[in-house]
Amino acid sequence: MRRCHPAFAVLLSLAGCVADSGEVLVVYTPHGRDLLEDFGERFQEANPGVTVQWLDMGSQEVLDRLRSERANPQADIWWGAPAEIFVQGADDDLLEPFEPDWADGLPADRRDPENRWFGTYLTPEVIAFNSAVVSPQEAPQEWDDVLDPRWRDQVLIREPMASGTMRAIFSSIIYRESEGSGDPEAGYEWLLRLDAQTKEYVLNPTLLYQKLARQEGLVTLWAMPDIETLIATTDYPIDYVIPSQGTPVVIDGIALVRGSRNPEMARAFIEYVGSEEGLILAAEDHFRIPARTDLDPESLPDWLREALPRIREMPVDNDLIRERTPEWMRYWDSNIRRRGEASGYE
Repeated sequence: MRRCHPAFAVLLSLAGCVADSGEVLVVYTPHGRDLLEDFGERFQEANPGVTVQWLDMGSQEVLDRLRSERANPQADIWWGAPAEIFVQGADDDLLEPFEPDWADGLPADRRDPENRWFGTYLTPEVIAFNSAVVSPQEAPQEWDDVLDPRWRDQVLIREPMASGTMRAIFSSIIYRESEGSGDPEAGYEWLLRLDAQTKEYVLNPTLLYQKLARQEGLVTLWAMPDIETLIATTDYPIDYVIPSQGTPVVIDGIALVRGSRNPEMARAFIEYVGSEEGLILAAEDHFRIPARTDLDPESLPDWLREALPRIREMPVDNDLIRERTPEWMRYWDSNIRRRGEASGYE
């Protein structure tokens, strides 16, 4: 007999419903289908009887869902979010301490000191554009170039309140505009100008890619690995620029959910994701940049060795950003969203 847990009706599963005798490993994640299917299938092959299921949603949505399920956790693993969001989850006591074997390969700023979350990948943020209409030379080269009048009503933005990627970009811009003080006013003005350029706030990444490919907008701000994956796996006319003056580089993490129903299997999955084998697989096939620093550079794929020298990390105060981002995003949502044009920015 086969069953489907009603709470997981919207979960994507590699094996559909699962036999009564099998184990179900539930992963909450913003990572795309290709990465998840690849890792899930390999993990299932190595662990017969296990079914990996995932719920795909934005990073902030994962945190909100874990909070709402605190009394009755439904997930085993949280895989994918900026470190700042994992810190909030750790502070809310939603994560179970666990130190995987590969943890010593991470610098101190890429892991939780109490072993509640660990960095898996580094995610530089980039400016993406429709390459059928915009040449690499014509595309915005720096963040401020996106505010050029040429791109009025041509900018598409992933819904920021649900997205860890957009929160990271917005908070880094606010910090940059404050010149290190943390005073958000200049950053709010910058985001107001961006709002005046924005044609649409798009509900999810898939729609974002489709709209950009269909020329419903010509420019967006997004994660470099996701754009690399689109270039490699689709015929979408999309390319990107890495801002040379500096770009946010997100530490993307993984954690064991407190109250997991299958903690032993969840720990095994986390071990696999951060292992050398898992990281090289993610780099070669899914354009992820390992957060570990103890891997042999010669083991990394050509695309990564070529890209690394071009990535200049935007300097930020991570502690300040972790503390202030929720406040800054609430202000953006209440006072900036769809108010740029009315403020006279053209």
